[in-house]
Amino acid sequence: MSRRRLVWTGLVAALIVAALLVWVWPPAHRWVFGPGAATNHVVVSGNIEAHQSVLSFTNVQAPITELPFDEGKAVTAGAVLARVDSRVYQQQLAIDEASLEAAARQVAVATSNLAASRSTVASDRLDFAEKQRDLQRNAGQLEAGAISRQTYDLSKTAAGQSGAVLARDEALVKVAANNIALAQANLKTAQAKVALDRVTLSFTTLRAPFSGVLAVRQAELGELAGPGVAIFTLDDLDHVWLRAYINEQDLGSIRLGEAASVTTDTYPGHVYHGRIGFIASQAEFTPKTVETHAERVTLVYRIRIDIDNPAHALLPGMPADASIALLPPEK
Repeated sequence: MSRRRLVWTGLVAALIVAALLVWVWPPAHRWVFGPGAATNHVVVSGNIEAHQSVLSFTNVQAPITELPFDEGKAVTAGAVLARVDSRVYQQQLAIDEASLEAAARQVAVATSNLAASRSTVASDRLDFAEKQRDLQRNAGQLEAGAISRQTYDLSKTAAGQSGAVLARDEALVKVAANNIALAQANLKTAQAKVALDRVTLSFTTLRAPFSGVLAVRQAELGELAGPGVAIFTLDDLDHVWLRAYINEQDLGSIRLGEAASVTTDTYPGHVYHGRIGFIASQAEFTPKTVETHAERVTLVYRIRIDIDNPAHALLPGMPADASIALLPPEK
């Protein structure tokens, strides 16, 4: 074989290899020849996060008497997570319920007193009217000389006394009405105390505010629970998201609500479906603990990718990657 033929054979082989490289290497990631083309996807990395609530008792302080769940247990909204000794709060409720009953009886007594006072006033008015008629009749008879002056004076005194009794009993009616208002106010106060006692008594039972998984149990039976003393940490695994950061040059090519494909090293080959739920409006430095100066001064924007997690496979703190399609920048 001639030298020229060998050269041509080698050149053809090189062209074939180059063509194969161009064919198998996706142009969306890299070009072999010429300037690099922009990719049509961006991959961001971060950690899975979820809504976490640190649960504690409210407005009560007592030893823990019941802890039916351990860490890692799934609970539904309203499930009883813990109880404390409620005897003191039950006794306070009993005392205030007795006071409420007494206040209700006081209202009944005051109402009866008012009715009796009004009946007395009605009788007084009849008596006063009769005494007034007697006085007028005696006045005419006195002028006619039919009765003595003493008889007339006695009828006048009787009319005056009847009027005084009427005025007194009318004042007592007002007092009885005021007593009813006071008794009703005391009744409302007693009702409010009982309602507060029942609310406080309900605080002796700690319930799950939403369905989730108990991530941390921070108390044991017999410990003194109180406001601010953590009992459980509850994770809402139905609503998880990926916190990640995107470079400034890619910011204009993603949109709120855009779909994202999320993968983890824990479950290789499984793709979780997500959506961009938040894009920060302000840039920040690259959040790394160890980095070069060039990386440290790079500005990025925080994004949140909401992820469907029906099987609760994604857990808080789990590292994950998300692939997002880069869209044409908005004009």
